[in-house]
Amino acid sequence: MLTLNSITYRIAGRTLLDNASLSVPTGSRVGLVGPNGTGKTTLFKIIAKELDIDGGTVELLTKMSVGMVRQDIPHDDTPLIDIVLAADTERTNLLSEAETATDPQRIADIYMRLDDIDAYAAPARAATILTGLGFDTEAQLRPINSFSGGWRMRVALAAALFQAPDLLLLDEPTNHLDFEAIVWLENYLASYRKTFIMISHDRDILNKTVTHIAHLDQQTLTLYTGSYDEFESRRAQKMLNQQALFEKQQAHKQRTLDFVRRFGAKASKARQAQSRIKALEKMNMVDAVIADRTTAFQFPEPTELASPIITLDDADIGYAPGQPILRKVNARIDFDDRIALLGANGNGKSTLIKLLSNTLKPLTGAQNRHGKLRVGYFAQHQTDELDVNATPYEVIYQHTHDRGEAKTRALLGKFGFNKDKADTKVASLSGGEKARLLFCKMSLNAPHIMLLDEPTNHLDIDARQALIQALNAYEGCVVLVSHDPNLIESVVDRLWLVHDGKLTAFEGDLEDYRKFVIEQRRQTQRNQKQDNAQPKDVQPKEKQAVSEEQLKKAEAAMTKWSDAIKVIEAEMTRPKALNSQAYMQDLTEKHALAQQKLADAEAFWLEHQE
Repeated sequence: MLTLNSITYRIAGRTLLDNASLSVPTGSRVGLVGPNGTGKTTLFKIIAKELDIDGGTVELLTKMSVGMVRQDIPHDDTPLIDIVLAADTERTNLLSEAETATDPQRIADIYMRLDDIDAYAAPARAATILTGLGFDTEAQLRPINSFSGGWRMRVALAAALFQAPDLLLLDEPTNHLDFEAIVWLENYLASYRKTFIMISHDRDILNKTVTHIAHLDQQTLTLYTGSYDEFESRRAQKMLNQQALFEKQQAHKQRTLDFVRRFGAKASKARQAQSRIKALEKMNMVDAVIADRTTAFQFPEPTELASPIITLDDADIGYAPGQPILRKVNARIDFDDRIALLGANGNGKSTLIKLLSNTLKPLTGAQNRHGKLRVGYFAQHQTDELDVNATPYEVIYQHTHDRGEAKTRALLGKFGFNKDKADTKVASLSGGEKARLLFCKMSLNAPHIMLLDEPTNHLDIDARQALIQALNAYEGCVVLVSHDPNLIESVVDRLWLVHDGKLTAFEGDLEDYRKFVIEQRRQTQRNQKQDNAQPKDVQPKEKQAVSEEQLKKAEAAMTKWSDAIKVIEAEMTRPKALNSQAYMQDLTEKHALAQQKLADAEAFWLEHQE
């Protein structure tokens, strides 16, 4: 399907890809991984023919469609459902042409093609995708300009999924999703029938959805079969083998050179020395394993406080009096607690975090805090508040000037900033480096509790693992909001559910919560189907008790609409329909209606069979 042959790409004098090759089989699901800054997003642009390469070739199957999550979605009053439907350009163009076409044969071809691509089921499919990504029926009809940037990116993702190209390129698709939407996306991608390549630092979704891992490192690409965990294991073994072979070859080389130095001048040994040198030159020497760049996190240890450190008693939490987001919250947080907040976006997780950070006060009720409590608060939006013209050293020094330069640089070093990086302008830092700077700033006062709101959004897999290790070494309290299951499972021991205006303890682990989310979604879908599955011809008086007469009416409706479909399909082949665009359009709408009526009747009849 996709073959990259020895491609090379340079930008601003820096080589990102050097003679890199990759072959992606048709139908495979590939996770593209590698440290931040190695060129993964650039590779996507190369595949999509948005960038020209300096060498090599990019080969795609003839007429193969390539799709990406677009950044240029409208910001106007277009309803969400229409934006998603417009992503299928063939359907959009055919429907538009059908309104103006006059040639009977062309009209027939248009409607045959619309039937082939199941065009009239498209609105239902688009609605299903939007629902899975967190948009209810009402939200799907709202204009795109009424949503924030993060929600608009969900719409862009929905449009890409709806388009269903032969090759789908997904760049960090979970960044703007909550856990509930991620669960849906995992199931969607795991059953995706075409080919996709996904950039992700979420090892959980990689393990659940992909069949291959493409590793971009040291300017080259290597394809592994299996999940991310399998890739990690095989790569570790490969590196061990490579390092062992390198050390063996270097020892052999040193022995050869020692022999040449000792005996090269002796006539009796000269030929043997020359032979060994030639053999050494022919040896296929391997490189030493270059140590991966490690990301440092080291949080200072706080002094222990007596528990509880925070209690909430019948607290209403929100921003406007009389309009609480969370009601009657009762909670206790101890010094050694590790808590994750679960719940869909918009339910109040970040609002609760702000209350715990003391930047928000309860609307009613009480919040009691330990008198000596120090709080560290990390929120991803804080990266936008950093002074882009300052250096990390200057950002931290303004809070630590009394400690001197050496101690300030030592603090930065605990978060991976050497002298060069510490003296680099914030504007030139990557998203992950800015996040690490915020971690450093947050922990300056050795907080007793760390409140972390989506702390891993810009961290690669290695940096996430380093954060997990640092949090597990930290002795204070941690409360976090995260869509990274690996982080939650590795760090926390208590789950709180923020849902429907309430805060409750969730009994069970993250897998139990995943099952809970799936069952909730299924129940919602069942309720929607039941609401829509009552055919107008069959109106049961009671949902719980369906009479024999009602079942017979459903059977009669099934026969009626099945016969109607046959009549309409026959009429669509007659000259009158082929020669009249308006008549063909009318028949097509009747055909779609009859199919829906038949499906409704069948669903009702099947649901009430014993």
